[in-house]
Amino acid sequence: MKYRINFTIAIVLTFISATKITAQTEDFGFEFGTVTEMENLYASNSDKPETIKWHNVNTEENTWSVQDDGILVCKGLPIGVVRSEKQYENFILHVEWRHMEAGGNSGIFAWSNANPEEGKNLPDGLEIQMLELDWVNLNLRDGKKPPIAYVHGELFGVGGVTTVPDNPRGERSKSIENRAKGKGIWNTYDVVCVDGVTKLAVNGKFVNGIAKSSQKKGYLCLESEGAEIQFRNLRVTELPPSVISPDQIAPELK
Repeated sequence: MKYRINFTIAIVLTFISATKITAQTEDFGFEFGTVTEMENLYASNSDKPETIKWHNVNTEENTWSVQDDGILVCKGLPIGVVRSEKQYENFILHVEWRHMEAGGNSGIFAWSNANPEEGKNLPDGLEIQMLELDWVNLNLRDGKKPPIAYVHGELFGVGGVTTVPDNPRGERSKSIENRAKGKGIWNTYDVVCVDGVTKLAVNGKFVNGIAKSSQKKGYLCLESEGAEIQFRNLRVTELPPSVISPDQIAPELK
């Protein structure tokens, strides 16, 4: 009887554990932002922009909520991403964002495989950094503050994706002018991604860039990384494709 009870308990615990795992990887999606092709901007009978559909990768449904005013709220936990339904190669991305907590951390991944390696929360791709200004004050390294440029829109490859930085800080590229605004204030990013080259404008001025990205087509991912961040007015304009090889394209996800 003792062994039968222990076996029953083991089955119950296994079921509970499996239920938790299922809840954390629940398949859900939402619509936020728009996408249009460049040629539609100049056509007199152009179609209306399409709404972008986002799919969960490794967050939870209550991590994200689209408000009636069109603002997407990300509460920041668990750490992970949602991905666009389709891949993008050459495009212009406009997005506005604001952190709601001091030292908040987030970002957008471009050209991503949207598939984090086992044991990791975030996928590969080009990360377009979004940090609240107090991040450097709250994350001292050996008693010293990280460079303030770190929070003003750094660009860098992650997960094996390599780039050549315009303004090197190690393998990363830092903004040459500090233009990001602090907690509760809206920031605007305009990102031009063409043929492995990316240029970033922060609040109305181009201040950063990378070149020769080893991955040049993939998913867009919105990042949840520990603190509430809000997004609005996300718009993607697709540009004509480049000459590209299969090894420069992220694998398609079903």
